[in-house]
Amino acid sequence: MVSPQLLIARRRRTSCYFYPRAWPSLRGADWWERVVLKEFGPQDWLEKFRMSRETFFYICNRLRPGLAPHSAHFHPTLPLEKRVAVALWHLATNVEYQTLSPLFGIGPSTVQTCVREVSYAMVLLLKPLYLRLPDEKELENMVRIFRTRWGFPHCIGALDSLHIPINPPLRLSADYCNGQGWHSILTQATVDGLGQFWDVSTAFPGSMENSAVLESSSLWVLAKEGRLCPNPPKDFMGKAQKYVLLGDATYPLQDWILKPYQEDESLTQRQLQFNYRLKRAHSVIENAFLRLKARWQILLKCDDCSLELLPTLVLACCILHNVCEAHDNPFNEEWLEGTEPTELPKPCQPAPAAMEDGRAEQVRELMCQYFENCGEG
Repeated sequence: MVSPQLLIARRRRTSCYFYPRAWPSLRGADWWERVVLKEFGPQDWLEKFRMSRETFFYICNRLRPGLAPHSAHFHPTLPLEKRVAVALWHLATNVEYQTLSPLFGIGPSTVQTCVREVSYAMVLLLKPLYLRLPDEKELENMVRIFRTRWGFPHCIGALDSLHIPINPPLRLSADYCNGQGWHSILTQATVDGLGQFWDVSTAFPGSMENSAVLESSSLWVLAKEGRLCPNPPKDFMGKAQKYVLLGDATYPLQDWILKPYQEDESLTQRQLQFNYRLKRAHSVIENAFLRLKARWQILLKCDDCSLELLPTLVLACCILHNVCEAHDNPFNEEWLEGTEPTELPKPCQPAPAAMEDGRAEQVRELMCQYFENCGEG
């Protein structure tokens, strides 16, 4: 069940419920041209491709330079739009290649090639537009959104990880077995106050802890190079202070990463208030992960692709999430059903004390003072 807290971010999103039409026995080589292009209505496009017809063709036009019309891997009569449709259908439904093959009248190997080449093209051509480091002006706008929407100041993002279930090769089984005893690859992501991804690092073995992934990621390098805030830093509560990201207990406390105080009876009222504010704002990424997995259900369990391809598929799904959100494509709440399998609890190992930055406690205390003085709800 999705908690009310995780649904806060949806209050200004477009959501819908509908019952798509079934298309029995309408399959074959011309099914795409005869049925999809001519008869699919808005609800059909949304259900099968997770986006509007307009957004679909926008993506096709953006990908055109990277998808040669007469690739050696494709029959010359297979249009670019059909290749994109095959890839999106697979990413959205996680239907196996063999099942998708007769629907579009192509072989399973061609389905696989469509998924691979379209996903690579998305990362090459759409990532620079939809999944990139914000510039200084964009960072200022992100601070404004976190303050006005979530009530948390001087913040540019929420940070968390996503474990994606996989079936690894037997020889790599131990590497990909996470702390809860199931196999996964680990993706670290950061979202803005609207729940759109702006930094994603993926392909880490599930056995790694969040703190180790962070230290191995490009985000860590960016922060250490001072590229996540202006130079000099903006003023906050009378002090020059870097912008912050919000994490949970699995991340180390840094002067640019804040996490809740450890819950115990000794916490003061202002510390409890800080924890409440941080957890409320951090829920934006929990909600983003739910929407990501609900739209692109290949992320629920990746059985039909190689470990080499999987990082590209994850990035492609994050990019598509941003495209759909940026273009205000409706989100069907029914997609959320089954996105939180209770038999696969999320691993949660606290960050080692050795990674903590002693100066960061002053930043957390400054935030406590801010909330105490401002009294915002």
